[in-house]
Amino acid sequence: MLQKNPAFAGVPGPVVVIVMDGYGIPKHTVGSAIDAARKPTLDRLFAQYPNITLRAHGTAVGMPSDDDMGNSEVGHNAIGAGQVYAQGAALVADAIAAGTIWQGAAWQETVAAAKAGNGGVLHFIGLFSDGNVHSHIDHLKAMVAQARAEGVKTVRIHALLDGRDVPETSALDYVVPFEAFLDEISADGFDARIASGGGRQTITMDRYDANWPMVARGWRTHVLGEGPQFANATEAVQGLRERNPGTIDQDLPEFVIADGGKPIGTIEDGDAVVFYNFRGDRAIEITRAFVEDDFSEFDRVRRPRVTYAGMLQYDGDLHLPERFLVTPPAIRNTSGEWFSKTGLAQFACSETQKFGHVTYFWNGNRSGKFEGETWQEVPSDVVPFEQRPWMKAAEITDAMIAALQSGRYKVLRCNYANGDMVGHTGNFRAATMAIEAVDLALSRLLRAVDAAGGVALVTADHGNADEMFELDKKTKEPAVNEDGSYKAKTAHTLNPVPLILYDNVSGGRLGLEQTGTAGLSNIAATVANLLGLQKHERWDDSLLVVK
Repeated sequence: MLQKNPAFAGVPGPVVVIVMDGYGIPKHTVGSAIDAARKPTLDRLFAQYPNITLRAHGTAVGMPSDDDMGNSEVGHNAIGAGQVYAQGAALVADAIAAGTIWQGAAWQETVAAAKAGNGGVLHFIGLFSDGNVHSHIDHLKAMVAQARAEGVKTVRIHALLDGRDVPETSALDYVVPFEAFLDEISADGFDARIASGGGRQTITMDRYDANWPMVARGWRTHVLGEGPQFANATEAVQGLRERNPGTIDQDLPEFVIADGGKPIGTIEDGDAVVFYNFRGDRAIEITRAFVEDDFSEFDRVRRPRVTYAGMLQYDGDLHLPERFLVTPPAIRNTSGEWFSKTGLAQFACSETQKFGHVTYFWNGNRSGKFEGETWQEVPSDVVPFEQRPWMKAAEITDAMIAALQSGRYKVLRCNYANGDMVGHTGNFRAATMAIEAVDLALSRLLRAVDAAGGVALVTADHGNADEMFELDKKTKEPAVNEDGSYKAKTAHTLNPVPLILYDNVSGGRLGLEQTGTAGLSNIAATVANLLGLQKHERWDDSLLVVK
């Protein structure tokens, strides 16, 4: 168990960690939905309570470089673990650079399956961009080239269009050069083509069991070859945009590439399939559809017997999938584990869209609860987020208030998904409403924290709603379209995030230390100190100052 902190006995009540998903500190007021929002509660917190900024991107959260944006997975890993681990993007890039991925049993089994018999095909399914949040197109390119070098004859790619971690209508920036690469490499009996695809928010990449019909559409597209037909992926994107004016990439419908009316890339018995996303949350459901014998979430019509591999193992507890190309980080000694060992009851709550982040990712990619943990999920609405930007902020607040009033919990955590999920839509006005909904929720929740004699740490996992317009690469100012309007941005940002100490119980004794390296991983030790405990030896330092 964690030892008592001789410097501070701890606050009398509970410690509450509040994650405002997608809330960064912007460099520009233009394009910041946060700056434009009416947020009296947050304005008061910044004016009256100790607050600092934290690094939430790049190497501070285990990404390959500081040019890489943070994301909810790595952010919650860092907050919950109190440590920084090399994450999927870095692990995969290193494995490819060193060649160790090709030497692994999973890759060798996958290639062998695609080469066995006559007409075997190696399929790659995943997010088709260089956003480096769920996947990277360079990883895909390397695998296609390696498959050719190892004697695979046919490769088919099922491309999930992004427009979320990259500019909202950038699909052709990836599709056109990649199809040119495939044309060039397809020689001497090797045939590699894009076979199907669609927007990531329309097919395949659901998470947390929120929208299984979305996964079913992906299955019918990739496996069965059902959907609007086009001659190639470039024509597909162009055609779908003409048919669906104003629709951004992530929301484009499914498409199938066909030759003479026959789909070129259905998935058949004996084929091999690699789901090449390295991030787990949006990979688990489609993985289940491929590997589970007793699958019942939708009618698969037929289930091809394939050799299936994930880029990483997406759920270590459930062993999904059993075959994976790169070993994921082994995250140990998380705050949830050690608070449990110390006998502290914990409560975690969010809506479906971020529930796994305050549970699975927070606990180091662990599906099960630690002893003394209570998890409460608020079901998300299955509607476009810009149409209901308040999402489930009120219901999450209700659950948190009830947990505080119960007196059962010493450590509580929640995630308000609004700033991230609505920020990804590119709808500026909806994003301001999302921030306002969270502000209203905070005003209620913080009163309950006071009533319980507790304190709260208000923070974020990464930025998003703070930068709703693309920045010009040269000037770093908001980029402008030909008509004078600003270019919408749907991706995360590289901006720091806040850490606010809401404390009305210490009489002003407590503060926060701003350091040059302060990041999300420092939160766990800070919580421990607020509880009157010393940090675990593996955790990064606390930022708490006791006067």
